[in-house]
Amino acid sequence: MRCPFCGFEESKVIDSRPTDENERIRRRRECLQCSKRFTTYETIEDVPIIVIKKDKSREVFDRNKILKGMLRACEKRSITISELETAISELEATLQSAIDREVTSVRIGELIMEKLKQIDEVAYVRFASVYKEFDSAEAFREEISKM
Repeated sequence: MRCPFCGFEESKVIDSRPTDENERIRRRRECLQCSKRFTTYETIEDVPIIVIKKDKSREVFDRNKILKGMLRACEKRSITISELETAISELEATLQSAIDREVTSVRIGELIMEKLKQIDEVAYVRFASVYKEFDSAEAFREEISKM
């Protein structure tokens, strides 16, 4: 870390603590040449998840799109926003922990259906009907028989 006073490139950390939001670490440093003190902040670099859509276009992962789709599937069901937010956070954590930073929309759809199946079977079938593009009552019967 370069000293802002003399430009020397070596310093020692005197104090280190998280900020109020616990999203950064505040470090007090002392220059090894001029002995002046300064503060630096360290943050985790977010590498965005890129979604590869069915038409091969790419876009940044957007949890709000997932929430909208799940809310639509859960209409008039006794499911709280908190439950959906938790499911989406778990889904996002799964994607963040993957080695590959690109994921297909198909994979995301499968993960959403797994979560909805745990939360509410009716919401699962509603979401699956749109996601899998059911075109007949028979398609509904087949999906329900798998459950």
